Amino acid sequence: MAIKRGAGGTPGGIGAFIIGVIMALAGGYMLMNQIVVTNTFWGWHVPFLGQVSAFALTLVFFLIGVAILFFNYRNLIGWILTAASLLGMLIGVVSNLQIYFAPTTLFVTLGMLILLVGGLALIARALFAREGG
Repeated sequence: MAIKRGAGGTPGGIGAFIIGVIMALAGGYMLMNQIVVTNTFWGWHVPFLGQVSAFALTLVFFLIGVAILFFNYRNLIGWILTAASLLGMLIGVVSNLQIYFAPTTLFVTLGMLILLVGGLALIARALFAREGG
């Protein structure tokens, strides 16, 4: 008679695996729902001019690169300008993100973390179960 296997081909229970997945998904969703992502101004302070947008400067070089590529798509300088400007824009946007955890009660925070960690532990127990233990 063949041994009945559970989650991942181990003797761990499929029920514990499914409950763990549900708990981990619920806890992860609740935790991510409390995170607020905002951005800050991306620029420099220039004397006599005030705040100057660094994004605008990057955009100018991007548009010059695109214009060069439309004129001659094999031009290496056009590709470098376009790629470097896009990379600069991406780095600028990501580096100016601010991530906050929205205010919530300790009870709700503990509930979210217990669901997430408890679910992950149930998944691990079901996937890494050993016979006889």
